[in-house]
Amino acid sequence: MATTQTFTYRHSDESVIDHLIPLPLTAESDIFEVADHCAALASILIESDDSSSRTALCERLLHALRQLRELCDADLPPHILAHLIQGETLTSCMPDCWQDTAPQVDYALALVHAILGGTLPASVEKELAGLLHDLVWLLDEFVKEPYISVH
Repeated sequence: MATTQTFTYRHSDESVIDHLIPLPLTAESDIFEVADHCAALASILIESDDSSSRTALCERLLHALRQLRELCDADLPPHILAHLIQGETLTSCMPDCWQDTAPQVDYALALVHAILGGTLPASVEKELAGLLHDLVWLLDEFVKEPYISVH
């Protein structure tokens, strides 16, 4: 009989934040792992009302987005290439004008810096956090889309 491992969290933002903030992103983390981590951080960010937690999440997200930005220009390892080889033609989650990942990561970084600036009205900060969340989730999906043609 197979057992399934499940992860449990207390029903509070703090417990999720306490778990997520220290999760290591190593130099060996691949682009998929880093994109997933960014999406998790962005999801918790929009749910957090505590100023110190939001700051910690933004700082961690900056670190992860910078790592994602570096990976956009790096050679892809074989296991990632194998995933990205096109089978059937898919419709991308991104419009044709946004088919380069690096500028999208730069937009996300700019949004995090704006949120961290602490000079925006709370309502604007909340809307920018929502935009950041949506952009990061699109990035997470986009970096995993098959796009390499087999010759």
